[in-house]
Amino acid sequence: MPRCHHIGGLDNVDVDFATGQFTAIMGPSGSGKSTLMHCMAGLDRLTSGSAFVGEIDVAAASEKQLTLLRRDRLGFVFQAFNLVPTLTALENITLPMDLAGHKPDKEWLDSVVSTVGLADRLNHRPGELSGGQQQRVAVARALASRPEIIFADEPTGNLDSTTGGEILAFMRHAVQDLDQTIVMVTHDPVAASYSDRVVFLADGRITDQLFDPTPDSVLDHMRRLSN
Repeated sequence: MPRCHHIGGLDNVDVDFATGQFTAIMGPSGSGKSTLMHCMAGLDRLTSGSAFVGEIDVAAASEKQLTLLRRDRLGFVFQAFNLVPTLTALENITLPMDLAGHKPDKEWLDSVVSTVGLADRLNHRPGELSGGQQQRVAVARALASRPEIIFADEPTGNLDSTTGGEILAFMRHAVQDLDQTIVMVTHDPVAASYSDRVVFLADGRITDQLFDPTPDSVLDHMRRLSN
């Protein structure tokens, strides 16, 4: 369970993200959403305070410890997909495990590939796939090694509403049925409605949180933040 406290660039943030929960982080541009996620994931260095993933304090960890943490225990889904263009879809999905020298669990890998609907596209390279299919590859890559937590930064920002909905439904399924933990930064109330909880940030502070969100309830909270 990641925990963050007093992170540089944020103002007195103290928040937990529970195992097996889908949490969305929302707020105006510049509110600290991506900073919070990047600090939790060890992508940015903390200037003060601490951030724990399980028992590991990301703030005190060495570069080697952070590399191993990101490789072995975390998964990432970015808006830009970040796929390797010369590799096939399957090779992109298994790349983190290949780099770590770990053999994929075939049964789990088959389940992930089937769930994201990529079984007939595994030998295609990213340039031969649609944007939605590339994002499916990115989500499958994040899930394939069964990480403790997946961090997703605007994962549907480049997708049409139908494809984005399919990706979000799969992420919801991963939490609900596969016991995955996901923390997602988004500006979209519809995307946030797929989560269990929305954490709202403004000016680097957590101002509110909302459980069992709907698009309308998220919009109401956002309007209140802007007033």
